[in-house]
Amino acid sequence: MKYVYWTLGILLGLAASVGILQYVASERVEVVELHTVDEAGEEVTTRLWIVDDEGYPYLRSSGESSGWYNRIISNGEFSLTRNGETQRYRAVIRRDKNDRINELMQEKYTWGNVLIDFLVPDRENSIPNELHRL
Repeated sequence: MKYVYWTLGILLGLAASVGILQYVASERVEVVELHTVDEAGEEVTTRLWIVDDEGYPYLRSSGESSGWYNRIISNGEFSLTRNGETQRYRAVIRRDKNDRINELMQEKYTWGNVLIDFLVPDRENSIPNELHRL
């Protein structure tokens, strides 16, 4: 029975370590707050990574099943808080910039990006969202 407890303790410790590492990786560089509205009309705040390219900020969705991605597409407009300043935007999907945005995310978020890519594979199919201020 003691081996069962040891095994459970080790597994719980590993799970906690991965969770803590993911949190540190996600929050150690710039993180913005995306404010969207769900189907019930309630505001949903999502913390996301952001990069800039050719004068536009970009958010990267892991795919079309992402909740925040679906909310920005269905609502058309949303707000984003960056460096304490909140602005209104609309998103333009730029699949043609997928490789470039993935490269910029890697440069900016370094080992955190590698960890998240391990946990959320298939970055080739991620969706770059170019943000246009309203």
